[in-house]
Amino acid sequence: MLETGVRQVRVAMAMVFGRRLNVRAVERLVADALATLEEFGSLGDDVDGLADGPFADPAERRDLQNRALQRTVGRLAKRSPFYRERLAGIDLDGLTTETLTRIPVTRKADLIERPADFLCSTPYLATQTTGTTGRPVQMWLSRYEMELWPALIALSVVLRGDIRPGDRMQINLSSRATAAVQEDVEVCRMVNASCHVVGQVPPEESVEHLLGRNGTRPTLLTGNPSYLARMLTAARQRGYGPDDFGLRAIYAGGEIVSPAFAAALRETFGAETIGDNFGMTELLPVGGRTCSRRHLHIDPNMGYTEVLDLETGEPAGPGRIGELTVTPYYPYRECMPVLRYNTGDVVRTLDGEPDCELAAVPAVSQILGKAGTLLRTADSVVTPREIVEALDGTPGMPWPLRHRATVADGRLHVEVASRNATAAEVTGRLLARGIAARVTVLPLDDEEAARRFPLRCDLLEHTFTRSHA
Repeated sequence: MLETGVRQVRVAMAMVFGRRLNVRAVERLVADALATLEEFGSLGDDVDGLADGPFADPAERRDLQNRALQRTVGRLAKRSPFYRERLAGIDLDGLTTETLTRIPVTRKADLIERPADFLCSTPYLATQTTGTTGRPVQMWLSRYEMELWPALIALSVVLRGDIRPGDRMQINLSSRATAAVQEDVEVCRMVNASCHVVGQVPPEESVEHLLGRNGTRPTLLTGNPSYLARMLTAARQRGYGPDDFGLRAIYAGGEIVSPAFAAALRETFGAETIGDNFGMTELLPVGGRTCSRRHLHIDPNMGYTEVLDLETGEPAGPGRIGELTVTPYYPYRECMPVLRYNTGDVVRTLDGEPDCELAAVPAVSQILGKAGTLLRTADSVVTPREIVEALDGTPGMPWPLRHRATVADGRLHVEVASRNATAAEVTGRLLARGIAARVTVLPLDDEEAARRFPLRCDLLEHTFTRSHA
C-alpha cells in the first residue's frame, strides 16, 4: 500500500508540474487498482480520487490551466515552425486563459497544408481521420504517446468500472483509426480483458461475432453510430434479440447518437450502458463523456477547452452556441500537437453549473453538428442534432438515418431516404419538435441511399470470410 501511495503522489506531481509521466508507474497504478479490486471488491476513496485528477478542483483549476498553457505554448514556440511564426510577438510567459484569445485558432486546413511544420518530436506511428467530413488528416504520434495514452485510459476505466477483468471487447472501428484501435487493444491488455479487432466489415459478419460462436461472447462493443446502426438493422432482420448477446455496454462516438437510437441498441442488444463519447484524432488523448443529463463533460486534466462564438470568435456567453476549440497540454501530446484547434463542432454553453453525476468536470451541451451544417432559416437556427433526434425512429425509416437538410428562400427543406415512410409522417415528426420544413421522401435502395447520403459506416473493409465463385 505504501508503494501505491508513492506512485500516486509521483504521477499527480508530474501532472501538476507538467513533467513527462513515467509510463511504467501509471501501468503499475493500474495493476495496484486491479489487485485492490480482487482483494477487497471495491476501490478506496484515495484511489478513486485519481479518476478526476488535480485539474478537477475548481479552486485550483485556473492556476493549473495557466501554467499548463504557458508550458505547452513555450514548447510549441521552440519546436514547431508553424507555431513559431504564429506566436511571434506574444507574451508567452504571461499567457493566461484570458489572453489566450490573442492567438489565432488552428484549423484542419493548416494541418493538411503544412503537416511537417507541426512536428515537435520523433514520429513513431501515423494515424488519420476517416475523411467522411472532407479530406482526411494524417497525424504522427510518438512512441511515448502511444505508451502513455493507453495507460492513462486504463487507469481511468478501472477506477470508474467501465472495463473489468474478464471483459471481452469487440472493436468495430475503421482500420484508418490506427491510434484508437491500438489504444483499445492496449487498454484491454492492462485491464486483463480480451479483445477482438473486427473492423468495419460487412455488418452481418460483426453481428455473428457478437453471438460468440467462435468463443466467448463479447461484453463490450465499440464503433461509430452509423455502423452500429447497420449492425442493429442486420440483427433485427435475422430475428436476434437481447438474449442472443452478452453485451454489458456499447461505446459509440464520432456521430450523433439520438435517444431513440440508444433505446433501440438497448432493446436489441441488451446492453445496459450506451456510452456517447467525444474524441478526435487531432486531439488525442483529450476526450469527453456524456452524463445522464446529456451534458458533454470534457476532461480538464489533459487539455484546455473553449467555446467560441460563431460570429465574433470570442468566448461564447452562457447558453450560447459556439465552436468547440481545444488545446491538448504537454506532456500528454508531444509529437504533433495543436494549439487552439477549432474542431468545427458546435455546442451550447451551459447556463449555470451542471447538476449531474459528473458535475465536478466542466461541461457543455452534446455536439449539435458541424458549424458548416447549421441551418439558418428565416425564423431560427436549426441544428443537425435537432433534425436527427426528431427523425430517428420514424416508422418506415431504416437505421442508419439517411437524410440531407438545406435552406432555400429562408425555408428548411429535408430529404430522407425511405421506401416506406411518407412525407406527411416525416413532416409531422419535425413539427412535433417545432421544426417546420418541406419534406421529400426518396424511395432509394440501400446502395443508392449510401451514394446520395454517405456516412462513416460506408467505409467498409472487406474480408476473406466469404467464398466467391
